[in-house]
Amino acid sequence: MRSGDAEVTRIFKEKVSTRAARRPELEAAVQLAGEIRSSGVRVTLVVHEHKRLGRGIELALLAEELKASDVGLEFLTGELQGSHGPSGIVFTVLAAMSGMEREYIPDRTLEGHESARKRGKTIGGAGVSDGNMLSMALHLREQTMSLRDIAKRLVITTGKKKGRHPSPATVMRMLREHDEQTATAAPESTA
Repeated sequence: MRSGDAEVTRIFKEKVSTRAARRPELEAAVQLAGEIRSSGVRVTLVVHEHKRLGRGIELALLAEELKASDVGLEFLTGELQGSHGPSGIVFTVLAAMSGMEREYIPDRTLEGHESARKRGKTIGGAGVSDGNMLSMALHLREQTMSLRDIAKRLVITTGKKKGRHPSPATVMRMLREHDEQTATAAPESTA
């Protein structure tokens, strides 16, 4: 039983990633919600937060399925916390937010790595950069290219990752270390 006048019919628990191709518990919850709604009973699917429903096109398809079945949504936490009727705009917003979230994950990962390094934590495996890679990265940075674009143009020449591109985090670290060494080596000017 939840607070208010609603009764929880069944709880579905799923601990797989929202990137997984099949999510049996979510599929079963949506199917049951549709069946109950078809009998004339108002149904609201309650989810911890919108991110647990899925991402990108899968989320857009799920939102359309719930809307077509006239099933409402309620989020316990997050930006969309609260109850949302099936005719509301939240179903459109879900797909847009989900797509945006995927775009920001790499940026948040880079920020997390940077924060860990500042705390003295070691991130990543063996070094993959060399002098030639650094020279090319510096040249590309002068052209105001993003870290992702620079990484796409560089190729690792040694080790187990030979022939692959370095990650944007590796490029960021390589350029940051170069900048720090250059700043340390430069003579201090006096005024």
